[in-house]
Amino acid sequence: MSQRLHLVFGGELVDPQSTKFRDTKNIHMVGIFPDYDSAYAAWKTEAQRTVDSAQTRYFIAHLHRLRDEEREVSPTEELGG
Repeated sequence: MSQRLHLVFGGELVDPQSTKFRDTKNIHMVGIFPDYDSAYAAWKTEAQRTVDSAQTRYFIAHLHRLRDEEREVSPTEELGG
């Protein structure tokens, strides 16, 4: 089975209805997790910790979806790998 990494991060947003961060230098990187369940647990902990801040949101990014190792890559991608 392939590894399915997830990144949990968050911070203060300009508007709680958007996903634009107020200050990208202060984005809180919670961590990278080996599966969705552990990423969700970390996300939930941070979301509950910051529940009193309406401007603060946390997200789960599915890192495994950013690059599919099985598909053919462009020559530029091969150089970066």
